[in-house]
This record gives sequence, structure tokens and C-alpha cells, in this order.
Amino acid sequence: MAKTKELSKDTRNKIGDLHQAGKTESAIGKQLGVKKSTVGAIIRKWQKYKTTDNLPQSGAPRKISPRGVKMITRTVSKNPRTTRGDLVNDLQRAGTKVTKATISNTLRRQGLKSCSARRVPLLKPVHVRARLKFAIEHLDDPEEDWENVIWSDETKIELFGKNSTCRVWRRKNAELHPKNTIPTVKHGGGNIMLWGCFSAKGPGRLIRVKERMNGAMYREILSKNLLPSARALKMKHGWVFQHDNDPKHTARATKEWLRKKHFKVLEWPSQSPDLNPIENLWRELKILVAQRQPQNITALEEICMEEWVKLPATVCKNLVATYRKRLTSVIANKGYITKY
Repeated sequence: MAKTKELSKDTRNKIGDLHQAGKTESAIGKQLGVKKSTVGAIIRKWQKYKTTDNLPQSGAPRKISPRGVKMITRTVSKNPRTTRGDLVNDLQRAGTKVTKATISNTLRRQGLKSCSARRVPLLKPVHVRARLKFAIEHLDDPEEDWENVIWSDETKIELFGKNSTCRVWRRKNAELHPKNTIPTVKHGGGNIMLWGCFSAKGPGRLIRVKERMNGAMYREILSKNLLPSARALKMKHGWVFQHDNDPKHTARATKEWLRKKHFKVLEWPSQSPDLNPIENLWRELKILVAQRQPQNITALEEICMEEWVKLPATVCKNLVATYRKRLTSVIANKGYITKY
């Protein structure tokens, strides 16, 4: 039987007032459009409890005592990887027998839920200290300084695979219709490696790296694309170049080449993709490319180039404008990885 809609507090109060005024249950029901049985129940509640409000319901007692709740909450706080089975055994040893579902419900009421652990770069103590030092030293840098940085990085985009994600509207039992699926093949069906750069003024050049990149190839990429990007973006005099601490980037020959070209290079803490806003652009690019569903490597490269140049300059500007928030998050997390 379908559950009837609960009467509003105003209607329940009117029933009480009309009853006190001497009206019968039938008359009250007709006037308010409420069943006679419902009116009678409201009146009996008022006569017994002197109120028409909903009374607290007792319900079944909790299977886990408050002490048990504290124990399992403290356990998962110390070790988030503790399983529900472990907690069931802990409580059983303490004399309380519960199911895994009860454990889940109890922890959920404490604001805890089971989630997949996010994969993040491995941070050693030296990395944590370097990230924290970088954030503190640059926290008060004016926004104009960050606008004068050209950010760069490499990324891999797969033809099919985990990059190809999208949501679809479909009917029940239609999940396997070709229109509602994304084709995948083993090993992603191939991929391409890209090098790109951007600044607060918009995206710079994007090129495909067709061979395994080494130091010489990286310097050639910079020679042919970095300065033209700076000109196209109309960077101010004294602009700064950012790249991470990949061995190709930090090789002695690369450092010497950058010095001879008089490029200012931003000193960068290792293992810090969350501090490089180009990672957000890569994510946006991969989504746009996946939506167009390229069917071969040639199409994948063409679509990447088309979508890259169409990335709005406003998106680039906003990524740089909020850079101080990244630094603040690093400091708040004591040097560890942030949500960025």
C-alpha cells in the first residue's frame, strides 16, 4: 500500500482548533478535505498528549554501543585502510556481534564513507620540504609575476582507454547499445606523446613527440617552439619559463642551453604536478578529445591540435589567477599533495 502524504503542521493545528470549537470529526474532515479516520487520530493524539506535533519514535536500539562507535572510529582514523572485516572481528572480540553493513552505517553516521584511494606521486621527506619551501617563498608573489610565466609539460593521450570517458542518457537495459558504449582495445589502441605550453594569455604551441624523447630532442623542441610561443603570447620582457625536474630537463646540456639563450627558469620542486596548472589544461584537452571519439592515431593527433588552439584564453587566465590558492593548499597540507 502506498504511503499517504503527511499532514502539514498547520492542518493538524486547525483540526485541534475546530475540535475545541465543538465541531464533529465528520464536519472537520469535510471542511479540511481530510479523512474522518485521520481527523479522529489527530484528535486522540491531542487529547492524550495536548499536542498535534509528531512524537519522537523509539526505533530499535543501536547494535553498537557508544563506546564501540568510538573504538571503530578511532581505528579507521589511525589507519584508513582498515577493512570492515577487521572492524567486525575487533567488535566480536569485545563481545559485540555485528554485520559489515552495520559497520558501514555506523561509520557513515560519523561522517566517514568508503572511497577509492587516490593515486598521487610518491613524496619523500625531501620532496615535502622542497614543496613547502617553494610555497612559502612564493606565497606573496604578485599575480602579475605568475602571469609572466610560460608553463610547460608533456602528456600521453590514448586513442581508446581510460581517457575516453563520457556520460550518456539511456533507457533501462540499453547499456550495451552501440550508441551507449565506448569502444576499448587492449593496451589503449595506441597513444601519442605531446609537448605543450601556455601562459595566462592563452595556449602556446602544442607538438607531437614522435620518438622517444631524450635531452637533445627536448632542446630541439624548445628551440623551435618556446620562443615562438612567447612571441605569439606577447609575453613581457623578462618572462619566466617553467618545466619540471625530469632528467631531460635538468641535464647539464639543457641547463647550459637555457643559460646561453638567457631564459629565466623557475626553480621547481620535484613531484609537484599539482603546482603546475597545465595539468588542468591536459585534463580539459583529454575530455574534449574523447568526446569527438577519434578512430585512429592520425585523427587523434589532428583532433588534439584542433581542440588545443580552441581552449579559451579565459580558462588559462583563471588557472593562473588562482595560483596563490595552490600555494596556500600546499602550506595547509604541510607540503603534501593537494586537490589540484
